[in-house]
Amino acid sequence: MGKTIAIANQKGGVGKTTTAINLAASLAMNNKRVLLIDADPQANATSGIGVEPKQMTSTIYECLVDDYPMHSAAVGTCVDRLDLVGSRIDLVGAEIELINKEGRENVLRHSIDDVKQAYDYILVDCSPSLGLITVNALTAADSVIIPVQAEYFALEGISKLLNTVRIIKSKLNPDLRIEGFLLTMYDARLRLANQIFEELKSHFGDMVFNTVIPRNIKLSEAPSHGLPAILYDPNSRGATSHVQLAKELIARARKRQTNP
Repeated sequence: MGKTIAIANQKGGVGKTTTAINLAASLAMNNKRVLLIDADPQANATSGIGVEPKQMTSTIYECLVDDYPMHSAAVGTCVDRLDLVGSRIDLVGAEIELINKEGRENVLRHSIDDVKQAYDYILVDCSPSLGLITVNALTAADSVIIPVQAEYFALEGISKLLNTVRIIKSKLNPDLRIEGFLLTMYDARLRLANQIFEELKSHFGDMVFNTVIPRNIKLSEAPSHGLPAILYDPNSRGATSHVQLAKELIARARKRQTNP
């Protein structure tokens, strides 16, 4: 049964979508069956993996609002074993349409139940907000990866997200846990970046991934070509760091099964 991981941070520009696309592709390259769900109205994960949002007949919007089966909304991508449930700008209206829906926080969870058996990993790229769709993602998830940009102000937003996670755990999803904090846009030459990493480690210990995602031009260029970095330039630091992240994630899961 697939493990559902939300990739969330209410702060924008921290590398959520880059992480979602490239981690999904790297897991697929590790022979895992992966579903990437684009839960952001900007649809950057959709276009970034080479799917044109306007050409999609069904998206996450239909799954949430019209109870459209998720397995029918999933489409193949340029990466073997990686499927996508895409997004379009009309997802903006889903928050309003869900307000009066019974069990509105659990809609995505029920939709994902339709496909859990078909995948090893289901990654949800959340929007940079703590609105109802992000709440749905956290309610549906087994765990959450929190990308943290290697800059001072990035640390300030973490407490708000952690408080949201605590509320979700207490009211909607008691099994939700933090998969890990992922340092992104890391430049080892900067003392501040190293200080941020050390501060994260001192506060959160093993919850911080050992893998860090560097600032890398190939990571920035790849989405404009509709490709993950591992296909755009497999030898780039951006690609290799996400391959390492996928291996670390798989190793953590294996360790957890051995020592529950």
